[in-house]
Amino acid sequence: MNVFDYFFKETKGLEKDFVLGNKETISFKELYNNSLKIASFLKENYGTNQNIILINQNSVFFITVYLGIIKSGNVCVPLDFSIEQGNFNFIANTTESSIIFCGKRINSKLELNIFRSIIDEDSFEKIVKNNSISDFLIDFDSENLAEIIFTSGSTGKPKGVMISHQNIISNTDSILGYLDLTEDDILLVVLPFYYCYGLSLLHTHLKAGASIVLNNTFMFLGTVFSDLSAYKCTGFSGVPSHFQMMLKKSNIFKSRDFPDLVYVTQAGGKLNNVFIEEFVSLMPNVKFFTMYGQTEATARLSYLPPEMVLRKIGSVGKAITNVVLKLMNEEGEEVKIGETGEIVAKGGNIMLGYYKDPQGTNEILNDGWLSTGDLGIIDSEGYIYIVARKMEIVKIGGKRISLREVEEVVLSVAEVQDCKVETIEDDLLGESLKLVVVIDELLNQKSVEKKILARCRSKLALFKIPRLIEFVASISVSKTGKRIRSTN
Repeated sequence: MNVFDYFFKETKGLEKDFVLGNKETISFKELYNNSLKIASFLKENYGTNQNIILINQNSVFFITVYLGIIKSGNVCVPLDFSIEQGNFNFIANTTESSIIFCGKRINSKLELNIFRSIIDEDSFEKIVKNNSISDFLIDFDSENLAEIIFTSGSTGKPKGVMISHQNIISNTDSILGYLDLTEDDILLVVLPFYYCYGLSLLHTHLKAGASIVLNNTFMFLGTVFSDLSAYKCTGFSGVPSHFQMMLKKSNIFKSRDFPDLVYVTQAGGKLNNVFIEEFVSLMPNVKFFTMYGQTEATARLSYLPPEMVLRKIGSVGKAITNVVLKLMNEEGEEVKIGETGEIVAKGGNIMLGYYKDPQGTNEILNDGWLSTGDLGIIDSEGYIYIVARKMEIVKIGGKRISLREVEEVVLSVAEVQDCKVETIEDDLLGESLKLVVVIDELLNQKSVEKKILARCRSKLALFKIPRLIEFVASISVSKTGKRIRSTN
C-alpha cells in the first residue's frame, strides 16, 4: 500500500479543516484532491522513482507537495530551509535530483541552477488549478522508498536515511496506539516537517482525522500561547528547548489557563528532570509523554506513559508496539539490570539503510537490528534510561549536530592550532555548544574569536554555532589520540 492511501483511507472525503490558522486553511478533502493533482503532474511529466527535493517552511504548500510526491511513486527529499549551500549542493548531487519544489524566499537564498525544474508557490497554484487527476496503481509495494531524510553524519557529511512506505505506516500505527488521537484533537505544530519528529505529527494527525495549527514563529512565545487558546488546541509537541523556553522565558505560560490542552509530547533529546517536574506540577491534568526515537527508526522507538512520568522520571520508557529494544554490551550479549549497554532496535519502522552508503549502513544495521549509538541501562521493571551518547552527534533543540563538522570549520581559520567542541548545560536549550580552542599565546584572543565566529556564520547554520568559546594551552587527548570531550 502507498502510505498516501493509508493516510486518507477514512479521511479523504472529510469537509473539516485539516490545517487551521489565520494565514491558510485546507480541508482533508481539498488536501486529498490537490495532492493527487501534484502526483498526477509528476507522474505525467517526470515518471516515477525520481528523488525530488522539497524545501520550505511548514505550510499547505509543503504538506500538499510532500503527499503528492509520495503518492506519485517518487521519493521526497525534505530539507531544512536554513541549510547551508555546501550541504545543499552535496545532497542535490548525491540524490541526483533534477526537480525541486521550493518557496520563493528559499529560491532567493540558494543557488538552484543545477535543477531542470524549479517549482515555487505560483507554479504550484497553477498545477493545482489546471491539472487533472490520473489513475494510479492499486497494487503498490509498501517496501518502496518513500522519502530520504538527511541527518548529520559522524564525518560531518549528511547521511540520507531511506524510509519506506511501510516504515511510515508501521511507526504511525504504533504512535496512534498510545496517543489515542481522535477527530476532535487539534495539535499546535512548532516542529518543522523536514525533521522526523515533525513529520510524525503530520502523519498521525492526518491518519486520525485530527487537525493541526502551524506556527513557524516559536521564538515569539506570545504567538504560541495565543494559538493554543484561539484554536482550542488539545495537544502540543516539542523538543527540550521548547519546554524550557515556555517555562523560563515567559510568565504567561505559568499564569495562563489552557483548558483545552489534554496532552503534550516531548522528544528530540533529554529534558532535564526539573523541567518535567515543574511542568507536571503546573499542569497536573495534562498528560505528559516522554518519548525517544531516531530518524533511522522513522521517528519513534519508545515512550513513557504519563502516569509513570514522575515515578520513572528520566526514563524514556519501554518500546512502542511493533518494536523490540535490547541493551547489548561490547561482546554482543544482553546486559543485566543496572548494567550499561548500547540500545539496539528492531521493527517495521527501521530504515532501509543510508542512501548510497553501504559501509555506513553495515556499521549501523546488523540482521535488521539498528545500533542507536546511545548507551543506557534498564531497571527491574523494564524501563530504559539513557546515560550517554556513543557517537559524536548531539541534539540541540531537537536538531542533530556533528561535532566534527563544526571543528572542521573552526580549524579552517589560520590562527587556530587545534580545537574541540563540547556540549554544556544551557538554561534555555538544555544543551548548547562550547568551543575549546588552542592558538599561539602571542595572538590576541578577542581578534581570533571574531574571526572564528565570522567563519562559523558563513559556513554553518545558526544552531551549529558555539555559544561559548574558551582558549586553552592544549587539548586533552586519550591514549589513542582521540579528543576527550565533556558532554552532558
